[in-house]
Amino acid sequence: MAEIKLAAEARTDFGKGAARRARREGRVPGVIYGHGAEPKHVTVDSHALMMALKTSNALIRLEFDGKNELVIPKDVQREAIRRFLVHVDFLAVKKGEKVAVEVPIHVEGDLAPGQHILEHSLNALPIEAEATHIPESVTVSVEGLAAGASVLAKDIVLPKGSSLTVEDDAVVLQVVAAQAEAPAEEAAEGEEGAEG
Repeated sequence: MAEIKLAAEARTDFGKGAARRARREGRVPGVIYGHGAEPKHVTVDSHALMMALKTSNALIRLEFDGKNELVIPKDVQREAIRRFLVHVDFLAVKKGEKVAVEVPIHVEGDLAPGQHILEHSLNALPIEAEATHIPESVTVSVEGLAAGASVLAKDIVLPKGSSLTVEDDAVVLQVVAAQAEAPAEEAAEGEEGAEG
């Protein structure tokens, strides 16, 4: 995964008022923590950060105060309705260091013929990977699976250097038979009979 370079500014003002001011200026307040060091408070350009976050588990090099820090976003807070960025926690990482992350699951292939529904028990797979080699996603084939079939965590091929942080037998995906809906008239008659 390529590094994304972002300019940051050290933040010395704290509290809701300071955070609102930063957001009005098009910046997102954030904090960098990890390796037992004192947390570092920064602001980052809102648009640049939003673009960087389009990549899951983005590896970001924050440049501020003449230094730089390699980080991954750990907790991203968004405004509930308009979804703009409110605050972000960054985890400081080093090359060679392993980190626990969740990677998106990409499904490919067609289920067996018939009325089947694919249910996601997990939308992202919890793994441990080297900070500078976090996979963007993992791919799962559901080709030919029929009702009753499941894909377990251990069935997913992980990139070299990655390992599961969830039980091997955790269900990731399962195929269930679609439930046939009763015709509307029969359902209405059933309700009337229950009332009587």
